[in-house]
Amino acid sequence: MELFNQTSLECSRLITQRYSTSFTLGIKTLDKKFHFPIYGIYGFVRFADEIVDTFHAFDREKLFNEFRENTWLAIENKISLNPVLHAFQLVVHQYNIDRVYIEAFLKSMEMDLDEKQYCRELYDEYIYGSAEVVGLMCLQVFCEGDKTKFEELKEAARSLGAAFQKVNFLRDIKSDFQERGRVYFPKVNFHGFDNLAKNEIEADIENDFEKAYVGMLALPKSARMGVYLAYIYYRKLFRKIKALPAARILNERVRVPDNAKIALLLGSYVRYRLNTI
Repeated sequence: MELFNQTSLECSRLITQRYSTSFTLGIKTLDKKFHFPIYGIYGFVRFADEIVDTFHAFDREKLFNEFRENTWLAIENKISLNPVLHAFQLVVHQYNIDRVYIEAFLKSMEMDLDEKQYCRELYDEYIYGSAEVVGLMCLQVFCEGDKTKFEELKEAARSLGAAFQKVNFLRDIKSDFQERGRVYFPKVNFHGFDNLAKNEIEADIENDFEKAYVGMLALPKSARMGVYLAYIYYRKLFRKIKALPAARILNERVRVPDNAKIALLLGSYVRYRLNTI
């Protein structure tokens, strides 16, 4: 059984490495004991996201409903022949991941099956389920059962997840609209997206980043550098987006080059060793 468990977790690590160099770098800078648990969470959320965002040649609703059902079966039975779900259920049981967070995440992914313009209420619900609860699941891993520490940091974890997701929305605003028929930001008309609307969104993201930073500094040292690296990567991406006019955001996808990511890693490591984070 140990071989099957390890192989399943290795599958989630491979998924993370193939889909996100930035998160892979962040995970590698966590204490080693957290590597596979966070890979397990990432593999799960990535596959759910792939179903609703990518598999347009297939019956996505059917695939998603099967994925949701198999998720709960894996958690109930403590085993799955799907290695991603098996790895995830291992993390759920080891760290007592709150089932409410899992259901909220699945509900947000289900919302992506339909083309829609999000009102404020749906937007807040989507952000919570797609991003904030992922931060909360990771925080449950980092706190290792320390409920007091978790309660102290949970709002900051939510803010960090929200900031990351909103930056992704700005970066992907063109593809979300043209390929998937979605505009996540409330009261934003894609065809009328201008600098005023962009500035309002950026002010909201800035507020999330500020709330997240205070809590991040109070994380257990074993988790702090990895989370900090993800934070400064998204800060870098956010600064690049802020520097561009709305018209540019509508026509290109902003990214941070791999060499810049390595530089961020090295700078973060130096600050970590000097005890400045």
